[in-house]
Amino acid sequence: MKTTANIAFRNLSRQKKRTFLLGGAIAFGVMIVTLINGFAGAFSANVAENFSHLLAGHIFISGSEKLEGNDELSVIRDDAALQEAVKASGIDVRYMTRRSEFSGTLIFEGKKLRTNVAGVELDKELYLRQRLVLKEGSWDNMSQSQAIILSEKTAARLGVLVGDRILVQTQTVYGQNNVGELTVAGISYDSGILGQMVSYASLAYCNELIGLAPGEYQSMGILTASLKDADKAADILYAKLAESVSMFERQAKDENGAVTPFQRMVREQTKEEWAGVRYRLATINEMLSQVQQIVVALDTAAAVILVVLFLIIMVGIANTFSMVMFERIREIGTMRAMGVQRGGVRAMFLFEALFLAIGGAVAGIVLALIIMGAISLINFGMDSPAFIILKNGHLSFFLPPAKALLNIAIIAALSLVAVARPASNAARLDPAVALRTQK
Repeated sequence: MKTTANIAFRNLSRQKKRTFLLGGAIAFGVMIVTLINGFAGAFSANVAENFSHLLAGHIFISGSEKLEGNDELSVIRDDAALQEAVKASGIDVRYMTRRSEFSGTLIFEGKKLRTNVAGVELDKELYLRQRLVLKEGSWDNMSQSQAIILSEKTAARLGVLVGDRILVQTQTVYGQNNVGELTVAGISYDSGILGQMVSYASLAYCNELIGLAPGEYQSMGILTASLKDADKAADILYAKLAESVSMFERQAKDENGAVTPFQRMVREQTKEEWAGVRYRLATINEMLSQVQQIVVALDTAAAVILVVLFLIIMVGIANTFSMVMFERIREIGTMRAMGVQRGGVRAMFLFEALFLAIGGAVAGIVLALIIMGAISLINFGMDSPAFIILKNGHLSFFLPPAKALLNIAIIAALSLVAVARPASNAARLDPAVALRTQK
């Protein structure tokens, strides 16, 4: 077998141009697929990390209070028990935040725009300042109690500049209409879809507008030391919270028992009969479950591209090896006359295909890694419209080793299938006939 492999390698070395062309075709296909896999591998992590910084947490706790008439009020009035549970859980917490949020209409010189306004404690949300880059204005202006930061697109649609005063119409948590006045403290670069949908104001003034008392808020955000450990930390924290406060079930399940998206979980929870105060816990991964669907779609697209490209390449490989068999017909006859069995001839062709596939695949992966490394050095800036999929302003990639090995295995298998017929034809040649054949 070792001798057969050596002969196969020698044959590839003799036909350098042909080997280079076939190997190059394989490498190109693998490179394209590897780039897609690498992008998909980092996509969900980057989106989740950036959203967690804009939303101020990896784990979120929100409170619900049952009112007369079965109405439900979103509020956390006293978080002492929550704070104690976080401490008792032992999870590694970078910081905790408090937020309230409302949907309202911004009005300026006859122009109206519906948007969400998040009330934040800017002195504590350091990551928000890093992720929300200001095009105009200053974070220092947010020291004003009625200040607001708008996205570039929101400001353009309203026609406002830094320092302009705008009206806001909203409803309190009790359903009463309310009107307030805000001063534009800054205009941020659009940081993807979320940046266009959310504006930021002080927590105290947001609470005033929606009818919450000082010290109350709607959602606690917990930023853990690592995003990848957020789900595990959430399980630990949920168990501790359940010991001291009433909690909604974390996950709703469909008829097949599969975990459904976060929105379905919330809808199921609202159907439950309960009284008093209850708390809901969710993670950034549950809230962004649709991102995982995008990753699956990208991986599926990569697999389809791999198969389509290789079906085309397989035709070329099969035709090439059919020509190779004819070119070597006397050589095959000589080998058979010297005692080489049919299996040895077949193995020689299969080894050539295997070496070609593995060599091309490895070259394609190496080339893709070089391209990914070069692209990741480009700084698109924190103000890039594609910020939400970037990592600190850079496009990043992650290629799971198992996926790379799987691609190599698929390519090797398809190559062997492509060469199987020419190899069998070569093995079936009669030595005497082969030796008499004139090329």
